[in-house]
Amino acid sequence: MKPKNFSYQLIDTDPCGARLGRITTPHGKIETPIFMPVGTSAAMKALTTQQVWDAGAQIILSNAYHLSNQPGPDLVEKHGGLHAFMAWDRPILTDSGGFQVFSLPGKKVDDEGVTFRYHKHGKQVRLTPELSIEIQNKLGADIIMAFDECVEYPTTHQYAKDSLKRTLAWLARCKKAHKRTDQALFGISQGAVYKDLRLEGVKALIDLDLPGYAIGGLSVGEGIDNMKKVLDFTAKELPDEKPRYVMGIGVPEDILEAVERGIDMMDCVIPTKYGRSATLFTHTGKMRVSNREFRNDKFPVDTNCQCYTCRNFSRSYLHHLFAANEILGATLTSLHNVHFYLQMMTDIRKAIKESRFLDFKKDFLDLYHRKDRKKKRK
Repeated sequence: MKPKNFSYQLIDTDPCGARLGRITTPHGKIETPIFMPVGTSAAMKALTTQQVWDAGAQIILSNAYHLSNQPGPDLVEKHGGLHAFMAWDRPILTDSGGFQVFSLPGKKVDDEGVTFRYHKHGKQVRLTPELSIEIQNKLGADIIMAFDECVEYPTTHQYAKDSLKRTLAWLARCKKAHKRTDQALFGISQGAVYKDLRLEGVKALIDLDLPGYAIGGLSVGEGIDNMKKVLDFTAKELPDEKPRYVMGIGVPEDILEAVERGIDMMDCVIPTKYGRSATLFTHTGKMRVSNREFRNDKFPVDTNCQCYTCRNFSRSYLHHLFAANEILGATLTSLHNVHFYLQMMTDIRKAIKESRFLDFKKDFLDLYHRKDRKKKRK
């Protein structure tokens, strides 16, 4: 099924392989490479959708597993779908819930689907590819993901092979079950860290002629070196004319490595999760503003940042908010982190357009790790 009002345009390519592109969806265009903030349960924790938009977000991600648990897909559908329900009139992507399901203890996987218990009320649930697609069709996101098996790292070649076969069979069932022409269904590459399995899986994905492709099974403990290896022999096999999405990567170092290898889309909970624990991303590295050293610090979080938080508040004030257990602290730090990530993506796109991505990457990381190098010398 070809989705309506969905397309990808490759605009330019940096000499290293980084891509500048544009995705068109029923709810607007997305300039790529792009980082997608995660609003798991149709909400960005501690932030309003207006704040997320003002921070520069073009698309956000929600999760079918969590939303099927609470409030339920039928209720969301009655409210006009996710866009109306959460007051976000921009593109949305929903994950199938595969990663969350496979991280649960006590799950039972077979060729038909997965049996597990919901993490909140403990009710036993049977989730199949068909049900995952039905849930996502009701939620109404612009981009939906196939239901796959995300295996842990490390895993044996034999288990990864069996899992890949299952994932590809599930993908065919997802494609058959998908009923909405205003939603683009992306397939997911699996195969752990094994090159032969990744190449086999990518070929099968391409044969299904889907509107976009994701690389899954990363950020499961494999480390950045293995991540780069998987991307090295997977991304270049994907079609140039389709968007490429790496699921779940979220630290700046990983994002830069993925972009260098031709990836267009990334997502992670890290910006808001770290923000709620008083950890902020800056051009000179991470900062934990709840530390005592910032109690009397009059500087903004990042002197090179123009977000609402940095334009109005000091590190001292943020330190006070966390010391006083004020909710506003989580809002201001999350807002800064989301803005930092999205500004980084804007800078990345500019560097690709000017054919200087590798220079940008080097300069960014040199500054970002400067404090770490100083600590080591001491």
